[in-house]
Amino acid sequence: MIYETKSFVSVIFNCTFETISVKYGKEINISSKLKRFWKLLGPGLITGASDDDPSGIATYSQAGAAFGLSTLWTGLLAFPLMAAIQQMCAKIGLVTSLGLTGALKKHYPRPVLYLMLLFSFPAIVMNIGADIAGMGAVGNLLFPTIEATFFSVFFTILLLILIIYLPYLKIAAILKYLCIVLLVYLVVPFLYKQDWLLVIKSTFVPTLEFNKEFVGILVGILGTTISPYLFFFGKPLWK
Repeated sequence: MIYETKSFVSVIFNCTFETISVKYGKEINISSKLKRFWKLLGPGLITGASDDDPSGIATYSQAGAAFGLSTLWTGLLAFPLMAAIQQMCAKIGLVTSLGLTGALKKHYPRPVLYLMLLFSFPAIVMNIGADIAGMGAVGNLLFPTIEATFFSVFFTILLLILIIYLPYLKIAAILKYLCIVLLVYLVVPFLYKQDWLLVIKSTFVPTLEFNKEFVGILVGILGTTISPYLFFFGKPLWK
């Protein structure tokens, strides 16, 4: 009887130990997978978040202030275009291990490369300028006694120093945590009273106004959402 009891206790102990091992083994395995995922997460997240730049925020704010929810439907149009471009650039970068300029130089005639640079360079420079001006404007809102120009110059110098002296992995690690701020977008709509029927209608039923102001804001929304620098920025990150 004693031996049977010992055997029974031994079986129970072994089964319990195996259950605990399996349970905590799975938990450890899941935890390690999550840590590995977070460690690898960076290029895609940063590339996608980079499109939510100051110039984009300013454009969307102007659209909302001038036309309310009537431009909300552009999100359904712009998002798949932006996602397709980023996926295309990422795949080209993975296959060729080259940026867009390098891929054009290697596989296409020089005139094609120069034409692409001719059209892209001014748009990219002006986009960066608009971003820095937007950052300066935000700085001026926080500290009204200091002009926006000084903030713009300060941010330009700061970014140049960080880009030149810090390795990409260090910058990516910092930017990855800053991307968490974008989750605020999911919360903000619920902090204020919304006409949700109007929101749904404006999202799925396009509104068009054939005047200069409305057409200009549509071009601005599409232009700032599908930014030209994504072609160049998206690919090297995936090398």
